[in-house]
Amino acid sequence: MKKVSRNDPCWCGSTEKYKKCHLEYDQDRQRKLSVFAQRGYPVPDIGLLKTGADIEGIRKSGQLTKSILDALSGFIQPGISTDAINEFVHEMTIKNHAIPAPLNYKGFPKSCCTSVNEVICHGIPSDRRLLEGDIVNVDVTCILNGYYGDSCRMYEVGKVSERARRLSDVSKACLDAAISVVQPYLPISVIGEAIEKVAHEAGFSVVRDFVGHGIGQIFHQSPYVPHFKPDYRTMIMAPGMVFTIEPMINEGKWQSKVLADGWTAETIDGKLSAQWEHTVAVTDQGVDVLTA
Repeated sequence: MKKVSRNDPCWCGSTEKYKKCHLEYDQDRQRKLSVFAQRGYPVPDIGLLKTGADIEGIRKSGQLTKSILDALSGFIQPGISTDAINEFVHEMTIKNHAIPAPLNYKGFPKSCCTSVNEVICHGIPSDRRLLEGDIVNVDVTCILNGYYGDSCRMYEVGKVSERARRLSDVSKACLDAAISVVQPYLPISVIGEAIEKVAHEAGFSVVRDFVGHGIGQIFHQSPYVPHFKPDYRTMIMAPGMVFTIEPMINEGKWQSKVLADGWTAETIDGKLSAQWEHTVAVTDQGVDVLTA
């Protein structure tokens, strides 16, 4: 959202002048945020707040991402390689006139991330074949008409162990709990608190080395969303903010290690990890999940 003058057309896309449309709304939002700024909380600047048109653009991209993840449910099975998953994602993305955001992003060589078993995130697709009992996370981000839609989910490969299924289920419960606490004019830290509560009660740990992030026409931007309860003041959520929530939950210790390829992050103890992700928008009433 760009700053507009009183007599400019309103940013929302209506035919009204800004002063007759959203000026009072924006002033009220700014007044509420200024109270938190005076208390020492970071608050979003206008550049982080998306218009209604922006949010619909992100939603359309997010819905394409969702459709790809849905389609993978019938594709992933024992014996296929993670490269085959990558090819599936790439072809479906291109077929729908979109661009796979991960491809060549800071040198990443593939069109999606495939993270198997002990891999926490950013696994690079390869000729590795999935085995019965594996769990795999597939992280897909599409760019459609300039907007990014980012989501990921877990897949069971054949029959998996009870502990693997429970870890995946708890990681999904962590995401659901986090989404449920998203409200305007609350600090982002409530998200991490909700995630930690669910994970710790289940006996699992929460990865601290990777966070959620703002998204829109840029892949990664402020705000950054910790999935644990931080010991510092986090940014206040405001209507128009769009970001990802993507908790990574480990069976054992929360710490990670990045392999020599510079991307693949694994658990330090070799135990399982699971992750679910959605892109969400903060609204006046609460939250709108754009990738659901």
